[in-house]
Amino acid sequence: MSSDWKVEIVECGDLVQDDDEITPPSEAERRWNRYVELADSVTGNEGPSGVAAIVSSLKAEEDYGAYQAAHAALGRFPDSDLGQGVADAARELTSIPQDQSGNILLILTHAGPAAVNAFNEAIQAADPEVSVPVRELVEFHESEEWLSEGSTQNVLLIPRA
Repeated sequence: MSSDWKVEIVECGDLVQDDDEITPPSEAERRWNRYVELADSVTGNEGPSGVAAIVSSLKAEEDYGAYQAAHAALGRFPDSDLGQGVADAARELTSIPQDQSGNILLILTHAGPAAVNAFNEAIQAADPEVSVPVRELVEFHESEEWLSEGSTQNVLLIPRA
């Protein structure tokens, strides 16, 4: 798969929302279908940059089921690539809708120690302008539903300052 898919999945991930009165329904359907097709074509060999592209694509509040294909695609990556890729997309992770960021962090915690360690190491080495908002996002999701269960709390970004 060419690297162009990374640009295209980010573009298609900005799914047309129900309140959009400008975009024709045929274009909305085309984008939705193309997004799912791109996500389904991911093999897991695309490296951390592939993970980062998928995370960056999760822009819409309402995904109408399309993002399930993206979540499944993330499961095809080696754990260390998953953790590194989520960290590489840290800025986007803090700007996508909270349900999407919470789901990504939950997928990350469930992927296991290699994914979590790769993420933690990369975020801890990042500049504070990146690491502080990510820490705040993790803490938010730990206090809310996504990471509020015992097995997912205090897993990411350990040790805490």
